[in-house]
This record gives sequence, structure tokens and C-alpha cells, in this order.
Amino acid sequence: MKAMVLTETGPLSTGREPLALRDWPVPEPGEGEVLIRVAACGVCHTELDEIEGRVTPPHLPVIPGHQVVGQVVACGPGATGVQVGRRVGVAWIFSACGRCEHCVAGNENLCPEFRATGRDANGGYAEFMTVPAESAYPIPATLADAEAAPLLCAGAVGYRSLRLAGLRNGMRLGFTGFGASAHLALKMVRHRCPDTEVYVFARQREERDFALELGAAWAGDTTQSAPAKLHAIIDTTPAWLPVIKALENLEPGGRLVVNAIRKEDTDRQQLLGLDFARHLWMEKEVRSVANVARSDVRDFLALAAEIPIRPVIETYALHEANRALRDLKMKHVRGAKVLCI
Repeated sequence: MKAMVLTETGPLSTGREPLALRDWPVPEPGEGEVLIRVAACGVCHTELDEIEGRVTPPHLPVIPGHQVVGQVVACGPGATGVQVGRRVGVAWIFSACGRCEHCVAGNENLCPEFRATGRDANGGYAEFMTVPAESAYPIPATLADAEAAPLLCAGAVGYRSLRLAGLRNGMRLGFTGFGASAHLALKMVRHRCPDTEVYVFARQREERDFALELGAAWAGDTTQSAPAKLHAIIDTTPAWLPVIKALENLEPGGRLVVNAIRKEDTDRQQLLGLDFARHLWMEKEVRSVANVARSDVRDFLALAAEIPIRPVIETYALHEANRALRDLKMKHVRGAKVLCI
């Protein structure tokens, strides 16, 4: 098969091609696994973190990609619940132990033996991949392959973020940053909580305009103050400054949900400006999102089909993965980016 393979980490500079198109053996499904012929794979900021060494894969080379849609073409011994011919999706959660207190409670994302798709195990920037059967989710028939791919990470993690934010109809909700995850979460909010006002903070004018197109009540720069204090804010940026500014925009008792796998070290000095009275006083709360549990993916896919959610996407061929990643890094983003295999 063909695969885009990461062999070494380093800055994604203008002239550097971090992923190489390689001939690669088609994997064999092991115990409890299925083999998937990949149709589409979303491109995520986490791949940039892997390539640039901020979220380091335990071994190289590795095939990235954790927003995968494809068809099951073979089942390994003991694989149950998924049949050959079924169209399925694969998310960030590749495997977990299934025994610890977190797994038993349905929070496999907190498992100490958690393994990530495209980081700890080969992912979907390829023509085929294997995955444990319990981490392959049926894709609703109403969703096209390229539309479904971003839902498996950006959509599902947005769904979990809204749950952790305690979303209620009529509350004032904010988003800092407005990329793939936030634009899908806004669509969910408009469906579930029509009386909720959404306020968006984003550096790029294009992102602010996009948010207003999708129904945001207000959109401003990251450093601006919203017209009203907000009950909850979901931060989707890799920076610290939006966190500080979000805390300033919260109501007393408000909640900030940090939906980011990592934060840039380069602006950590922004935290020195944290003032207890202005940012944390009055019982403000901060929670982090550790990506998704399996139930988040299943529940969100059902909701996406019900609404229905149609993410805004830009498509690329498999061999164009480096260009897609560079466009993502340079903020040439409107919605989500997807490789069509």
C-alpha cells in the first residue's frame, strides 16, 4: 500500500517535507482487530504537534492520522461487533486497558495504558490500517466519507467540551479560536440550545466572519472583551493568552474548558499576568479536555446524523498531506481539512 510516513521530527519550515510517500506493507489484523481500507482521513493540529516534536510518538517511523473513515475488509481472530463490508470510523482512541477504574467508568481517555491512533499506533494517512474492533465506530449512512472524517476528532472532542462546559439552553457561551472543532460545536449549540448566545474570540478576521455566518451573536479579537460576561468559554487554541483573556470574560461561577492537547511554551510568560482577583476570584472554574472516550464518539455520530451536521471541509489527495499540514499551520483554515485516499 501507499502511506505518508513520519520518519523524523522537527520544525515544519517552508522547504521541509516532514512526511514521505512510501510503499508500506498492508497490515494484518491481530487478535480482536479489524483491517480497514481507508477512504478519508482528517488532518488535525495534533499531527503538527507530532511532526514538530511537541507530542512525541514513542517510535519512528509512524503513519499519522486519527480521523479515519473506511470499510472493514477483514477481521482478526476474536474481533466482534463489526462485520466485513461495514463502513466505520476511527478516532484518537486506539486502545485502552478496559480494566482500570477510568475504563470501567467509561472514561477510557484517562486510562494509564491509553494508546493514540496515529501516534502510538499507525493511523489513517495510508490506504489500509488496523484497529481494535471496539475502537471502530459505525458511520451513519447520511454522512459522506469526507464529511464524517472531521467529526471523529474535531466533532467528538467539541461534543465532550460542551458536556464539560455544562451547556444549558439560554446560557452565554464563548469560544476562543474558531477552527474545525469550534465550528462543529457551534452547529451543535444552535441545534440543542437555540436560545444560547455564542460569542467567538479569534485572531483571524476570516475566522470571526465565519463564526458570524454560522450564527454567532458576536465575534471579536482574542484580546477584546465580550459585550456581556459569559457563563462558559471553551478554549480551542494552542496559546496561553486566550486562557487569561477568557477568564476575564467569565461570569462569577463561570467555567473555562481548555480543549487543547498542549499549549505553546513560547508564550508561557503570559501566565505571569494571572491576577487572582481579576481572573480566578468568584468561584471561576477551569477544566481540561483529555480528548474523547468511546461513548463521546458514538453519541456524537448519532447526533451529527440527527441534526444533521455537515462540516465545512477542504479536500486533498493522500500525497498532498504535507501541503494540507502547511496550510493548517499557516492558518489557511476554513472548517476542516481532509485527505481523500
